[in-house]
Amino acid sequence: MKYSIQGEPMPVVICELEPGEKMITESGSMVWMSPGFNMDTSSGGLGKAFGRMFTGESVFQNIYTAPAGGGMIAFGSSFVGSIRAVQVTPDKPVIAQKRAFLASTSGVELSTFFQKRAAAGFLSGEGFIMQKLSGNGIAFVEIDGTAIEYELAAGQSLIVDTGNLAMCDASCSIDIQAVKGLKNKLLGGEGFFNTVVTGPGKVTLQTMSLQTFASSVAAYVPKGN
Repeated sequence: MKYSIQGEPMPVVICELEPGEKMITESGSMVWMSPGFNMDTSSGGLGKAFGRMFTGESVFQNIYTAPAGGGMIAFGSSFVGSIRAVQVTPDKPVIAQKRAFLASTSGVELSTFFQKRAAAGFLSGEGFIMQKLSGNGIAFVEIDGTAIEYELAAGQSLIVDTGNLAMCDASCSIDIQAVKGLKNKLLGGEGFFNTVVTGPGKVTLQTMSLQTFASSVAAYVPKGN
């Protein structure tokens, strides 16, 4: 497969597939394609379907198979931001925020990732349940806003504001850290907790979270009488 990611702030990934090559995508993500593709909608089994639902994805996924002559298919972002291509290997799975998965080659498996410390999910704003991308292949992940990447050494940490952790290698650990000082907690506007990501591994941050965007827009929406 060859691909190119084009356009911002609503990007699209355009994939050129070989004959018989398959792409798995979140329901409703396909925006255009050349003729001849076969589409098959599948839940992948009850357990996997409910797992995807908990991570913010649709119960069903679409599998597109390229025709005998190959073909082109494009998948579009559902929110203002970026699309990142992630190389997933058996020894390097990736953990991503809810709703991050856009599409992947057929060798990638989407499953549920439960943070080891429930408090880290409930209090950090990243969510106790996240997405895990494993297997072997390329996955395309949606990022809210602009994506900024860091490569953390073993033991090196980043303190991240609530909702700004997009994804990280599964080798990283995710924890929480309380904001110091009662005045800072109540008046600082940053909440009570921050997320702490510790390496080794790659960390991808996002400049805007969907929750922050929604809160900003809501402030300008006229209130009903």
